[in-house]
Amino acid sequence: MNRAYLLTGGNLGKRWDNLLTAFKHIGDRCGKIVSQSAIYETAAWGKQDQQAFLNQVLIVETSLSPETLMQTLLDIEQTMGRVREEKFGPRIIDIDILFIDDMILDAPILQLPHPAIAERRFVLVPLQELAPNFIHPVYQQTISDLLAACPDRLDVKKFSPPTQI
Repeated sequence: MNRAYLLTGGNLGKRWDNLLTAFKHIGDRCGKIVSQSAIYETAAWGKQDQQAFLNQVLIVETSLSPETLMQTLLDIEQTMGRVREEKFGPRIIDIDILFIDDMILDAPILQLPHPAIAERRFVLVPLQELAPNFIHPVYQQTISDLLAACPDRLDVKKFSPPTQI
């Protein structure tokens, strides 16, 4: 079994419900979700003139190969209505593989670790919540150290779920 660190996020539609739907699909199709961060509301990164995102990190124990896991996540995105029109554009759901254990991989469908982890607070803040001492296999720094050095200053705050009346 491998331990995969996933980032889920989205800024279209019912953002909270979309994260819950992605969570269910991941648990049903990818493996056992063993840990989950809080959900964070984050300013859009890369293209800021859009609604804020909700993001969450999940840790999943999986027997799937890295490539099969990536294809399964892409299938989940498509099932949920993800349309890839513009880089950094709005999306109903986005599911990224951040790490699989300490694996380093450069395959056509997947690069591990995810190449932009150290540049993005919306990744590092929820990741630090779950794995502050995890050592990035390329940079050889902990997640806490990467967050402290991160140049990104966009707002990342814990999200309060919608209440039912």
